[in-house]
Amino acid sequence: QTTSALTAAGVPQPRCLVAYTPESALQAIEELGYPVVLKPAVGSWGRLLSKINDREAAEAILEHKEVLGSYHHSIFYIQEYVHKPLRDIRAFVVGGETIAAIYRASEHWITNTARGGKASNCPITPELNDICVAAANAVGGGVVAIDVFEDPDRGLLINEVNYTMEFRNSIAPTGVDIPGKVADFCLRVGKEGWAAANGWGNGGPEAHPVSLTSGASA
Repeated sequence: QTTSALTAAGVPQPRCLVAYTPESALQAIEELGYPVVLKPAVGSWGRLLSKINDREAAEAILEHKEVLGSYHHSIFYIQEYVHKPLRDIRAFVVGGETIAAIYRASEHWITNTARGGKASNCPITPELNDICVAAANAVGGGVVAIDVFEDPDRGLLINEVNYTMEFRNSIAPTGVDIPGKVADFCLRVGKEGWAAANGWGNGGPEAHPVSLTSGASA
């Protein structure tokens, strides 16, 4: 669904195909061309990712997934392999603004900090902010983490949109109070919803302070 939403919104992303049988998955892999990345439909921390370099590897991995038998393993999400510069970008979008971003660097093609990737601050350029906000808006906005590839020919590409973001390794290198900004956003949304539900109109939450604990106006 995320891939479809990004496509509908015209947000640049790596080419990908979805298949539901090992046979159609092999056909999709060869249509995209080696190498490809086989990804789980649901996952985190870069787990269950497979970089497939040739047909022999493809056949073996597809057979293993078929034998595993789980429903999730019957969905083959196949993405082109992007030759990134030994790093990718994790950006944090809160309420329509990119509040922080890190580079995740690794000699391995999987760069997640949970898998040993090294985090450093990534400047938020207008281009990075625009593509990340567009990706967030495509899936409904709110609080999301965006994984971005730097393609040498196509520029920035959205790899993933994560609605259950982790930021433990991102606070120190960016100097941004990410949990504080998330909390402020949630409070603001709650106040605006309360004000709208109680007929405060366009006065906004600042004009009509709300006690979220008692449910009464302050």
